[in-house]
Amino acid sequence: MSQQGGQDPAVAIDMAKQEMEYRVALFNAMVTSCYEKCIDKRYKDGELSVGENSCIDRCSSKYWQVTGIVGQMLGAQGGMQ
Repeated sequence: MSQQGGQDPAVAIDMAKQEMEYRVALFNAMVTSCYEKCIDKRYKDGELSVGENSCIDRCSSKYWQVTGIVGQMLGAQGGMQ
């Protein structure tokens, strides 16, 4: 196998697996957080209400926005060291 950029393919696969695990954990944390904030615990209908749908949309948007900001801040901190 050829190595791209001098990186060992096994290392690249391990890094991709870690990234995927991180993304899945992040997504699950967002789902849990937004569910707790937005979904009525007394199920009345099989579909989300307009209010619940709107709340989830805002919650998930803010969650990814904050995650991006934190990532940028951590990246900038890592670059300073």
